[in-house]
Amino acid sequence: MKRSWFLPLVLVLLMVLAACGQRPQAATPEAEEATTAPPAVEEEDAEEAPQPTATSADTEDAETGAGNFWERAQAGEFSGSTVTVFGKWTEAEGENFVNALVPFEEATGINVEFEGSAEFETLITVRVEGGDAPDVAGFPQPGLLAEFVHEGAIPDHAQFLDVEKLQENYSDAWLDLATVDGQLSGVFYRASTKSIVWYPVDAFEEAGYEIPATWDELIALSDQIVADGGVPWCVSMEHGGNTGWVATDWLEDILLRTAPPEVYDQWVAHEIPFNNPDVMEAAEIMSDVWFNPDYVYGGTTAILTIFVGDTQTPMFEDPPGCWLHRQAGWIPDFWPEGTEAGVDSSFFYLPPIEEEYGNPVLGAGDVFAAFNDRPEVRAVIEYLATADAARAWVESGGFISPNRGVPNDWYGNYVDRAQAEILQNATTLRFDASDLMPAEVGAGSFWSGMVDWVGGADTESVFANIEASWPEN
Repeated sequence: MKRSWFLPLVLVLLMVLAACGQRPQAATPEAEEATTAPPAVEEEDAEEAPQPTATSADTEDAETGAGNFWERAQAGEFSGSTVTVFGKWTEAEGENFVNALVPFEEATGINVEFEGSAEFETLITVRVEGGDAPDVAGFPQPGLLAEFVHEGAIPDHAQFLDVEKLQENYSDAWLDLATVDGQLSGVFYRASTKSIVWYPVDAFEEAGYEIPATWDELIALSDQIVADGGVPWCVSMEHGGNTGWVATDWLEDILLRTAPPEVYDQWVAHEIPFNNPDVMEAAEIMSDVWFNPDYVYGGTTAILTIFVGDTQTPMFEDPPGCWLHRQAGWIPDFWPEGTEAGVDSSFFYLPPIEEEYGNPVLGAGDVFAAFNDRPEVRAVIEYLATADAARAWVESGGFISPNRGVPNDWYGNYVDRAQAEILQNATTLRFDASDLMPAEVGAGSFWSGMVDWVGGADTESVFANIEASWPEN
């Protein structure tokens, strides 16, 4: 989901890996973060492409074997050196990341200087083009990273990381997202998921309802709730100038469950039309829920008029005004006072639709990549790929690691722990498509088209109009 505490996005056209359309602010709603697999980006002239900074990790270092720079650092070999890290985290998030680096600094004597900026996406490009790249950068989505890989500015991390160890600690979905042009280009450090459905725990159990494991079971549950006199779904998307992203998230999640991930990637990159038959099929499945007058609290009028942060409020009534709410893990920030995530309302994974497409997840994540190839920089990247690098932030809360090596008991709350399990078990992971499409579409015609669609506009016309809005260049 897009969280307003994630920084402003520079939307890029790219390919492959992911929260949510937009995240509202508790006080002032605004746009959220970025999330999906980066579509392919054309390479620029190699002569103009920035190149990695000259390295002190020479052939001798390379021959010592991958995966041992963190060990050498702990032996004090690089003590007194400095590694610069540039990312998007500021204030509390920046402090949490700095605290997570303290064990590394104490164990190695390496000074890690972190700089966070809300203008990261703009400044990283300026710095790289100006020959002032940081040693390491934390990218809020893999699309921008892929752009630098295409330009030759990022070295192949498989040259110094223990790939077999990475395969133990990360699912293929995460490794695929960090791989660009066949090159391992970074390691994922932080993650989030949108593919979850909240429900009222006590009322759910009292009614005898069971967690659905398939889409058919989810629809059967919805029908049972209707038969019992209830309304199954809490759905709304009013968010001021950002209205519409909730619908784009739903469509993206369904598409990942009804078509191969390659179709999703092609759609994001506009290698297939926006109104491709696979996308239209996903829209039809979505309309069976959204436009069923028995399914949605307040019907389409409420979808268009209820503020995103208030969507789930009727769930806490007795009996619940609605029972199911597909929304990312940040939504408890907007619940009525006195309600607790995992107690008053919990969540389950949004079930698969077509079995052949496994357990896809629409999510987001931060990937760290080295620009400069020195032994101490390699040690930092190696450390960030370990479970220990996440521990301090995991234990303080509000952090989900994609690393399987992070034990569940490090998570201090159910919301973080359960989302981590979903992400670690994902067979396919993609970032939010609307965030990676051109701004004219992703945050423009796609959002507004969804509003028109919910307002009663013809499906084919709406999707054809979005297709027609795609910029030529």
